[in-house]
Amino acid sequence: MRKNRVYSICLAGLLLCGTAVFPQEREKLVVEASEDNLGNVEDEFQELFFEALKQKAIENYEKAINALEKALKIAPDQKVVYLELGKNFNALEKFPQAASYLEKGRKAAPKNQPILEELYNTYFRSRDYEKALPVVRELVVLDGSYSEDLANLLILNEKFDEALSLLDSLDKKKGSSTYRETLRRQIYSRTDNVEAQINDLQEHIAADPENEQDYLNLIFVYSENGETGKAFETAQKLLEVNPSSELVHLALYKFYITENASEKAVASMKILLGSDQIDEITKYQALNDFLLYVAENSELEDELVELVSVFSEEENNTKVYKQLGTFFLEKGKTGAALDYFLTALENEKGDFGLYKQILLLQEQAGNFSEVEKISSNALEIFPSQPWLYLVNGKALNELSKPKDALEILSAGLDFLIDNTALEKEFYLQMARAHEALNQPQKAAEYQTKAANLKT
Repeated sequence: MRKNRVYSICLAGLLLCGTAVFPQEREKLVVEASEDNLGNVEDEFQELFFEALKQKAIENYEKAINALEKALKIAPDQKVVYLELGKNFNALEKFPQAASYLEKGRKAAPKNQPILEELYNTYFRSRDYEKALPVVRELVVLDGSYSEDLANLLILNEKFDEALSLLDSLDKKKGSSTYRETLRRQIYSRTDNVEAQINDLQEHIAADPENEQDYLNLIFVYSENGETGKAFETAQKLLEVNPSSELVHLALYKFYITENASEKAVASMKILLGSDQIDEITKYQALNDFLLYVAENSELEDELVELVSVFSEEENNTKVYKQLGTFFLEKGKTGAALDYFLTALENEKGDFGLYKQILLLQEQAGNFSEVEKISSNALEIFPSQPWLYLVNGKALNELSKPKDALEILSAGLDFLIDNTALEKEFYLQMARAHEALNQPQKAAEYQTKAANLKT
């Protein structure tokens, strides 16, 4: 499992991720340490090492460092100590000290991936991109998924030609990627020589007319510089060279939306969303662009639903149904919104906001049996959410089950903290339940409690 992986778009700042280890992770760390082959070192070393893990777990990094430095004197050949020292110094943002120990660990174990990853994290967080670059080059050899990190660091070190070459290579291997396109955009922005970029890409196309990526890069440069007509012409040329191109629709759907050519936009979207050459994030962003377009062109709602279905099936992703539910809710189409929220819930059981939206819509529709069932299911996942107890109790009152309502409402009050508006609702529902049970005195008591609350 990779740790402290740094993903960053150039100029977007640092991803400052803490390296604190929480108490529940101690057992895992002990196993990792054992697997790192502590060997038959002295008992004192092991006591110091595990004391350091304990102190790090409770964020006493200075004490952890003290124990580790003592352990290192006993067993200077234990590379895991260098790694732990690096982690603790990084937690304190003492990057030079972290780098010093991690470099020693790197020298002792040149191909140790955890040490290289922590060292990369150290140099990146301290903005020492020059030193981070060779570390990531080593990581790429061990783990090819670091290739995009390498491209990012090449840009930060102003090695733009090498970065572009790497990005093109990755696109050929993996297909188009939003992240890599963002990196490419940074290169074009920082080189600030649009004419040279265009000439260079045109020369590449002339030399290799079959290379889709060069066309796409040229389309991007034209679009970024407001030359929409030339960008569209380039897209058309790519279609002439390769009529079955799927990647070209990354550009075409935007042109068609801008020109309000809805039929062509839908056709491009279908190809884009069904493509194996385009990553899920890019598809999702394209779908969001189309959703915004449909918001102003309601006659395309059926087409939007169809495109969502294509995306969901292709990527096995139902999260988009929540977005579609929100869209129809904002349009006042509560029935459609509820249907899509329920579809989203099938694979998003841990989304409290989704439960809340569904319960409100079911309550609004008067479907109290569904409210009672869904809120009961939600309480199994969120047993400390007082709002769920209230909704469940209200539904039970509507279903003429006042005794059950009182039981659930009383339980929910135990979780209520500093929310007088919600507390008042609890008391009103409890009063209603007592009335149904022919207990007027109790009902009056809770009515009074509700009236005395200032919301």
